[in-house]
Amino acid sequence: MYLRSFLFLIAFFISTNAFAQTAADSVFIRKIFDEALTNGQSYKNLDYLSNKIGGRLSGSLEAEKAVQWSRQLMESYGFDKVYLQEVMVPHWVRGAKEKASIQTGKTKVEVPICALGGSVSTGKTALTANIIEVKTLDELKALGRSKVQGKIIFFNRPMDPRHVQTFIAYGEAGDQRRQGPSEAAKLGAVGVIVRSLNLFQDDFPHTGSLRYDESVPKIPAAAISTNGADKLSQMLKTDQNLKFSFEMHCQTLPDVKSYNVIGELRGSEKPNEIIAVGGHLDSWDLADGAHDDGTGCTQSIEVLRLFKSMNYRPKRTIRAVMFMNEENGVRGGRKYAELAKTNNESHVAAIESDAGGFTPRGFGIEGQPDKIKALQNWKPLLAPYGLHDIGPGHAGTDIGPLGEADKNATLIGFLPDSQRYFQYHHASNDTFDKVNKRELELGGASMAALVYLLDKYGLDGGK
Repeated sequence: MYLRSFLFLIAFFISTNAFAQTAADSVFIRKIFDEALTNGQSYKNLDYLSNKIGGRLSGSLEAEKAVQWSRQLMESYGFDKVYLQEVMVPHWVRGAKEKASIQTGKTKVEVPICALGGSVSTGKTALTANIIEVKTLDELKALGRSKVQGKIIFFNRPMDPRHVQTFIAYGEAGDQRRQGPSEAAKLGAVGVIVRSLNLFQDDFPHTGSLRYDESVPKIPAAAISTNGADKLSQMLKTDQNLKFSFEMHCQTLPDVKSYNVIGELRGSEKPNEIIAVGGHLDSWDLADGAHDDGTGCTQSIEVLRLFKSMNYRPKRTIRAVMFMNEENGVRGGRKYAELAKTNNESHVAAIESDAGGFTPRGFGIEGQPDKIKALQNWKPLLAPYGLHDIGPGHAGTDIGPLGEADKNATLIGFLPDSQRYFQYHHASNDTFDKVNKRELELGGASMAALVYLLDKYGLDGGK
């Protein structure tokens, strides 16, 4: 009887203590959101990055300005350490604005296009040829060289609207943009036009990187707006011999020295255990890259600023990482992982925000099952803030190399609502005015709440 009473008291003490800890965590997380929603700095900082610096393609003057700005901003917040990681990045330039038209009989219809990132130019004059519409790479291959030789290939497979998680639709449709130009070149095509990866009908062409196969000729490749793609497809149904003409003056210049920018709050108890949170500082050149990925950068800096303003001293070292060159090379992410391995750094977790500044929904996790379960145990603390979607999922492009270099690191992607993201992704309408202040500040607070729990408990049995 005495033993049972003793065990009951121990169980009661443990449960009471756990309840007290949970209550204290709930109060602190509430304070994080209060600070972000009353004094948040993400929106103000994004305003400067978007409207004073603008589009920040790797190798550009604007990218260099963004490096210096983000370093000075984190220094002004009094972070314990702010420093640069040197990395060589590609330098591709778009050149004069692209032009395109559909020509059938005496009719000429202009359509909106933009060069795909890394594309070669059409030369000094426009490229004009017959055009063939296909939906898939397999459909292209089935045509054979005899039908493709000397033609422009038009990839016209839309993103699948049935996916509620729109990033799945993006991933499925992306092969035509990435591999399409080289697959067409293998069969003798002279150019490629790709339907923009966009779930909306509009006149904005969406750029994005292609991957040239060095074993075949490099042919010019452009994205056409969804409205333009539908117009071209419709006209091809009535005239399969129509001509498509497009003109681009892009070129690839020698690599340029650039930097990842890193700010730290040094851990007070376990400084050698690192929690990184980041976004990519570069953006495409068509707009100011507000959602992709100015929001992720300003939210990541905000995580550290929130802790600093609340006088919270972390147990572990917390880093805000501004990665360079996610859009057309991922060289910043690879350099960060390389140096982490060289320096024998130990990452508890890395969180990436690269899905826009929309309403927070949760976190996607890449890691060992027990680590994923540990994160899911915090759902009751995060659910009051709309963070219900916590489970396995893609974490992020820039932190991917870190997962390969540090097998113990758990990779986490911040998940905002994705329904509007691809309306702006890689297009000229990805501008500051499309970002909602409250949604953006909620995102920074959501990331800070998770970092707080990771810092306090880790992912190894609450140590």
